[in-house]
Amino acid sequence: MYFEDEAGFTRRPPRGRTWGQRGITPVVTVSGRRLGRVPVAGLIATRPGFRTWLCHRLHTHPAGKGTRRSMGERDFIALIDGTNQLLKASIVMVWDRLNTHVSHKMRQLVAEREWLTVFLLPVYSPDLNPVDWVWAHVKRSLSNLAVVGFERLEALVRNRLKLLQYRPDTLDGFIAGTCLPLDQPMSP
Repeated sequence: MYFEDEAGFTRRPPRGRTWGQRGITPVVTVSGRRLGRVPVAGLIATRPGFRTWLCHRLHTHPAGKGTRRSMGERDFIALIDGTNQLLKASIVMVWDRLNTHVSHKMRQLVAEREWLTVFLLPVYSPDLNPVDWVWAHVKRSLSNLAVVGFERLEALVRNRLKLLQYRPDTLDGFIAGTCLPLDQPMSP
């Protein structure tokens, strides 16, 4: 079973907590300019008897009018195809109801792949998707960090995701946090 979700990172850091001198609030100064976005799609792959995998795809989008700020259908399919080639198994995909996931074009792309079955999560249910926990973990590690360059942000996001790839116990914890009974057989 595979869970998929996407997130976006900008140069403006997420808010976080830090230590500071009593009476003096620490302030992280950042530029008000956004200058691009790093959208990321991620998959958590879980299979009985195998370790849990995290696969991801970053797609940089420079700022500008008329440019796409998120990932498209082809980007998602490329991630799924790459994961299928890597793990050499049929895929049962669970993802949210993002407009790109439910579009006519995406349904056609899914129908072309016999090894792919897709299930949709209920409307607004991030607590059921363990990849949302991945994004929270990565964003927490980037809080209070003022990134000067766009390339540096991309490198930091790649680094944080790469570190999670080698921590299957943490990924298993994200799955356990959803409280989904994945280890029990489904009754007919």
